[in-house]
Amino acid sequence: MQIKDLVGLLLIPMAISMGVLVTCGSKRARDVAFFLLTAGVVFNERLDINFLSREWYRGTTRGLEFSFVDVLAISLVFSSILIPRAGEKRWYWPASLGLMILYFCYAAFSVSISEPKLFGLFELSKMIRGMIVFLAAALFVRGERELRIFILALGCAVALQGLLAIKHRLLLGLERATGSLDHANSLSIYLCMTGPIFVAALNSNLPRYLRFLSIACIVLASVGIVLTVSRAGIPVFALVMIGATLFCMSWRFSLQKILTGAAVIVGTGVLLFLSWDGLKSRWDGSSIEKELAGNEFENRGQYFVLGKNILREHPLGVGLNNWSWWVSNRYGPKTGARYHNYATIPRALLESPEIYDIAANFAPPAHNLGLITAGELGWPGLALFALLWMRWFQMGLTFLRKRSAQAIHRIGTGFFFALCGMFLQSLTEWVYRQTAVFLTFNIVLGALARLYYLQRQAARRRREEAVAEEEIAPSEPAAAFAEG
Repeated sequence: MQIKDLVGLLLIPMAISMGVLVTCGSKRARDVAFFLLTAGVVFNERLDINFLSREWYRGTTRGLEFSFVDVLAISLVFSSILIPRAGEKRWYWPASLGLMILYFCYAAFSVSISEPKLFGLFELSKMIRGMIVFLAAALFVRGERELRIFILALGCAVALQGLLAIKHRLLLGLERATGSLDHANSLSIYLCMTGPIFVAALNSNLPRYLRFLSIACIVLASVGIVLTVSRAGIPVFALVMIGATLFCMSWRFSLQKILTGAAVIVGTGVLLFLSWDGLKSRWDGSSIEKELAGNEFENRGQYFVLGKNILREHPLGVGLNNWSWWVSNRYGPKTGARYHNYATIPRALLESPEIYDIAANFAPPAHNLGLITAGELGWPGLALFALLWMRWFQMGLTFLRKRSAQAIHRIGTGFFFALCGMFLQSLTEWVYRQTAVFLTFNIVLGALARLYYLQRQAARRRREEAVAEEEIAPSEPAAAFAEG
């Protein structure tokens, strides 16, 4: 264990203890902690400690990660339970938490029966981090005030990603912008997830400064998504943004709406014109037929062939986060892929590290979230994961029933389309598991769970009031008898 790891083990308990004390003693400190949690997730990997790091492994998680984000989330959870705000319960059960725990338990079972186990433990640790962040958001958000903090924090993060994307293209000359994340596809799915939330905020009754911030975020997110040159991300982004607009906007025509619509169309056209060469080269580089062909190297078709071979021999999967290990060592060579065997990695890296190009010599995760889940956790794991997604969608769908400009209702609608953005691009990518994306998604889920809880509580109160009114009001025969 390195010295920095030992120092981290000493400082982490101190930081958590201090964070809990501060957030218990000050409700303003909780606001600051939640703001930093939501806005700072995009810098998580630059300010973290990676215990037992295996940077040479080409999996979705390569160590036991811990960062300031975890300190903030743990502090919020403990302070919310120990000293709840006035009028708040100490605890409630957020929607979908039970299924998340069940899915985690199955994943832990998968790790226990698979080899190697270390990489699965890495991914389990990330799942625990996600649930803590989920609880932090679900316990902190209690109404419009906290939603304002959420929109402000997320707006700062999204605006920064858009500005960094512009910097990458204009100043650094990168073909595909990455923002502060590790890959252009990570930035793409992050923007697909967050963009619809600002469409909802813009069409809500939030304060004017937040609506202006939402406009800026929509513009910068639109620029950023184009600069990622993501073949799937751009159409998915357009789809969820249009969907969120249709469900959030008022259908009354006005000159302002006409001018805004015209400005959006013109701006989109100019942006596509300026970036057309890069987009065209990406889309022309691979047709749908070629991408789905099973005999091509590291395309979606080959991933499905690999997944089919894995499930034929391992109906329960090869183990969480073990896709790269088993494909590189066993299943890849069966399809003609010349991957290196991970068993030779440690000594080879020590003797001649320069001969190893990790990306070229070892199998990447399957570029489909459902496929990598099935390959690693088998059919039961895929079924549980699908059930969890269905629960999330059911929570979000409840906000589409009624059109209302109230922030709680509008942002809930935006959360539904954020789920859609994450789901649709996950059909062609695995970066749902990328740390910054995964933790931000769990913050959104936590806030959605709280809004869902508030909506159900309001509906229950309305039913109770209706029943009480019926009991108080005399029936017609009784009233006639009293008058007689």
